[in-house]
Amino acid sequence: MKDHDIGFLELVQKSLKSVPEYDVHQVKNKLDNSEEFYLVDVREDSEWIEGNIPNSIHIGKGVIERDITTIIPNKDAEIVLYCQGGFRSALAGESIQKMGYKNVFSMRGGYSDWINNN
Repeated sequence: MKDHDIGFLELVQKSLKSVPEYDVHQVKNKLDNSEEFYLVDVREDSEWIEGNIPNSIHIGKGVIERDITTIIPNKDAEIVLYCQGGFRSALAGESIQKMGYKNVFSMRGGYSDWINNN
């Protein structure tokens, strides 16, 4: 894991107080059982192009607040966000909660964990 700035890690920890997490196995089970939810990749375009989770949609963290209501108008819909390691998704989750989304989760460990557990 990268050495992240302590201020960044503290920000993530604050976000995780309001954004619950699923692990990669829980997300895989939801996909396998065809549960109704949005799986949103919040990574950069270049990361998305290199690889992503099947059936996920891409809304980069830089534009999620601007674009989410167009893509996911239902603020009660279940939304699972992921990034590379589970940090940016927590921050993005807190941000869209502030916009009124009530059923937001972050995938712990992110795409890295997904790849390591496939």
